[in-house]
Amino acid sequence: MDLNQIESAIHWFMDPISHFIWSYILVYLLLGAGILFTLFTRFMQFRLLGHMMKITFQRRAAGEKGISAFQAFATSLASRVGTGNLAGVAIALWAGGPGAIFWMWMTALVGLATAFIESTLAQVYKEPHSDGSFRGGPAYYIERGLGHRWMSIVFAIFLLIAYGIAFNGAQANTIAQGMTGAFAIPNYVTGIVLAALTALIIIGGVRSVAITAEKIVPVMASLYLLVAVYILLVNISHVPAMLELIFKSAFGYGPMVGGAVGYSVKIAMENGIRRGLFSNEAGMGSAPNMAATATVSHPASQGLVQAFGVFIDTLVICSCTAVVILLSGVYDKLLSGGLGQKVEGIQLTQQAMTEHLGAFGTYFVAIAIFLFAFTSIIGNYAYGEINIGYLFKGHPKVAIWTLRIAVIAMVYIGSVADLKFVWDLADFAMGLMATTNLIAIIFLAPIAFYVLKDYERQRKAGVKRPEFDPKMLESVAGHYKKDIW
Repeated sequence: MDLNQIESAIHWFMDPISHFIWSYILVYLLLGAGILFTLFTRFMQFRLLGHMMKITFQRRAAGEKGISAFQAFATSLASRVGTGNLAGVAIALWAGGPGAIFWMWMTALVGLATAFIESTLAQVYKEPHSDGSFRGGPAYYIERGLGHRWMSIVFAIFLLIAYGIAFNGAQANTIAQGMTGAFAIPNYVTGIVLAALTALIIIGGVRSVAITAEKIVPVMASLYLLVAVYILLVNISHVPAMLELIFKSAFGYGPMVGGAVGYSVKIAMENGIRRGLFSNEAGMGSAPNMAATATVSHPASQGLVQAFGVFIDTLVICSCTAVVILLSGVYDKLLSGGLGQKVEGIQLTQQAMTEHLGAFGTYFVAIAIFLFAFTSIIGNYAYGEINIGYLFKGHPKVAIWTLRIAVIAMVYIGSVADLKFVWDLADFAMGLMATTNLIAIIFLAPIAFYVLKDYERQRKAGVKRPEFDPKMLESVAGHYKKDIW
């Protein structure tokens, strides 16, 4: 049996499972869980949005050591904000029309509540680490909260496949293609430089990744936002028509590309929801790994900070890409076939930016791709190291160094190779990982509801920095039916 036959056999096994999970389980389970959490937290994403923003950027308490709340936020945002924010939005527009953007926004709004639940649970069940910070995430709260170590192991393995290895190769491939297209840099050169930069950062471990993300992420997000705001202001007269198109298309009025005739609300919803979830990762079980590392006085505070990350990722950065594309005129050309029916994804975003900014737009998108994808690589590595530490408790050093070598190698391989199989493998592993996490947080959600009540109770009493009493966790079981559900 040759390599192609092996790959075909693996596809034969993975594709039906992956399609079933993403098309019939995850989209509806994630959205349903988000709505449920929104109701039980009394619409916390609307009530506490201003507070989320405030505590995300507040200074850490005097004498506080370890990884800060903002560093954990920046690292998880580094992983969230990747090529999906540039290419994913364009794909949603191509396949689902402008209405997909509306459903992407709706998904993010309920996703804030899901992100709060999983990151709060990660803080509640975190464990101290030798470097002065903490470790935690779904693998930890599944074992300690539900008592199912086998389920934790399954989650950790799937996360390592998706985030530790596969996505890193795919992100590197996107960077290499962007550098070749904009600057004619050979892929192998990009691969060498990228592998060296990755090694320089990840050898320092999770703390090094957090410090790097804290510096890069605010800069890259701010630059992209500034360019989008500039484009918005220059085209301000067209904004009302753009918004009208988005809202009308969301409910079945308007044209659609992607080979379909007429317009389908179902297609707009599915593409908007899927791309929104893929971008902000709320409920996937990835961000809680980093949320647990932060040194904070109360679990709910880091849960709120991580929820704000969903707001930044989808409602801000993804919206920026949508604005750039819809105000450029390239979407109209796409409808008429003027760009050719094979123009989609990152190509659509590049052409839109070029329409607005000329040749500079091509270079800007290449630089944005580099920053977005590179920070995703190091953020993904942090998730991988945390789960390696869980799987190999007591003797993680050899396993961690093996992971580092594998990530560096995958970054180079991804830069020079065709990685369609790797993307498929990542989607398969990510789907199973997310399903495992969602089952866990649905059962453990009452713990997070109770923690939020405690946090708000202290704030109402005038406490500026609410503090969590770990002993309180022991009494939660007694409140499970009476005080929460």
